[in-house]
Amino acid sequence: QVQLVESGGGLVQAGGSLRLSCAASGRTFSSLARAWFRQAPGKEREFVASISWDGGSTYYAASVKGRFTISRDNAKNTVDLQMNSLKPEDTAVYYCAAPKSSLYTGRYYPSDVYSWGQGTQVTVSS
Repeated sequence: QVQLVESGGGLVQAGGSLRLSCAASGRTFSSLARAWFRQAPGKEREFVASISWDGGSTYYAASVKGRFTISRDNAKNTVDLQMNSLKPEDTAVYYCAAPKSSLYTGRYYPSDVYSWGQGTQVTVSS
């Protein structure tokens, strides 16, 4: 199993930026793609962005496209999420995820994930 640990969350004003990072350890080869999800209070966990093993393919939720950028460094086993132009509605716990399938599909659902990080809180004040 791959273990995922997120870092980089915090409190930021609307319009500001944050960079989240996800470090992987363990059987990292068992799941090649990576994704970010988020969950706001009282809402279901939702897909944010994903990246293929080689970083050549990425996919974003419509709500974050053009503001967020996902990237990875395979030498360090890390995946980052750069979040710009943050809005109060981006407030949520953000989770790093390892999908089950070795085939990159872009858009993922929580049921597609076999390993989750513990989450990191992002709060955007208005």
